[in-house]
Amino acid sequence: MPKALKKNVASMGVKSGVKKVSRQTAWQMMDLLEKRYPDAECELNWASDFQLLIAIILSAQTTDVTVNKVTPALFEKFPTAEKLATASLDEIKEIIRPTGYFNAKASNIHSCAQAIVDEFGGRVPDNLEDLTKLPGVGRKSANALLGVIHKIPGWTVDTHVQRLSGRLGLTSECDPRKIEIELEKLFPARDWSKLSITLIFHGRRTCFARKPDCPGCPIHHLCPSSLV
Repeated sequence: MPKALKKNVASMGVKSGVKKVSRQTAWQMMDLLEKRYPDAECELNWASDFQLLIAIILSAQTTDVTVNKVTPALFEKFPTAEKLATASLDEIKEIIRPTGYFNAKASNIHSCAQAIVDEFGGRVPDNLEDLTKLPGVGRKSANALLGVIHKIPGWTVDTHVQRLSGRLGLTSECDPRKIEIELEKLFPARDWSKLSITLIFHGRRTCFARKPDCPGCPIHHLCPSSLV
């Protein structure tokens, strides 16, 4: 494993050498997590597929809570791709500043809106190939949007899914794309989007990066990384 990737994985609270669990155990863990978080769903606020896409881009390296604080003002001024595409970059930066990395994010959402207008007639693409052509949109973001808007199954391998898939022994891979492929093989396609958000909920509420709440975890007896 490259040193940079190894350092990144370690920073997320994933120990190397975690034993992979069996398919049966993996399914047992996910079944218990789904029972713990029956109402798990996207926590970003949005009123259209375009607004959800922009919120997803803004959510990188910050929390959904923070994104939800800035998007009301952003979407009040620029509710559509056409409006955002012609907006002042400086004005966008000022609105989204609290989300962090606001220079890059402002450039991404501005360019994304322009591409939607210029290349897709103002409509957000409804397939992975076209979505990932947009500035600031990778497989993670595209799969998240497709799962919420179009109910097209896909794994959203964000930092939570990346961390938990390693801790729980679902995969020994560290690269997000390789993790996605491994998880696709492990679970039925119909469940991918639901399981993604379930893992994200568990990462936000129990299996924290620095100090996981193993005693409060419903699957500590199955987890190969359990501290209990």
